[in-house]
Amino acid sequence: MRVFLALNLPEATRQALWRAAAPLRDLGFPIRWVRPEGIHLTLKFLGEVAEQRDAELVAALARAARGARALPLTLGGFGAFPDFQRPRVVWAGVAPDPSLELLQNQIEEVFAPLGFPTEARPFRPHLTLGRAGREGRSRDFARLEAALGLLEFAETVLVGSVDLMQSTLQSGGAVYQVRHSERLP
Repeated sequence: MRVFLALNLPEATRQALWRAAAPLRDLGFPIRWVRPEGIHLTLKFLGEVAEQRDAELVAALARAARGARALPLTLGGFGAFPDFQRPRVVWAGVAPDPSLELLQNQIEEVFAPLGFPTEARPFRPHLTLGRAGREGRSRDFARLEAALGLLEFAETVLVGSVDLMQSTLQSGGAVYQVRHSERLP
């Protein structure tokens, strides 16, 4: 099974963000857009893991979340990784927050001994809105930066759990399912 750890947003927030990004989708960029129900904040991608390890992952998540509290996430701003000319990911921003960084770091530390190497890149919290295909050329994205600059969305939400998610790849995009939810009091 393909799994990752994430913070899931309230349904109303995902729908509001989807509506805010509608003008961008209407411009016809060669991007595969994430459906509203799939918008989340990934804390760590674990990859393909045998289903027999489920209990081990759940126990590790409980250890990583121990002592963490519900997290206020301040959402706003839009961008692209690695850049606007050759984007791989189009995203909505999540403001850096010490509690969020502490939780993500704790997850890295707890999962590393289980065979999930620590991410080499610095943690850049974001909500993936879409992924550009490798066939896209820089001229296809000439208006992307300006279009992202016109979008408006700002909201702060309280997230009360960290989730072990399963990702199933389908022709219409990935479908996500919560396998386990660890409450953040």
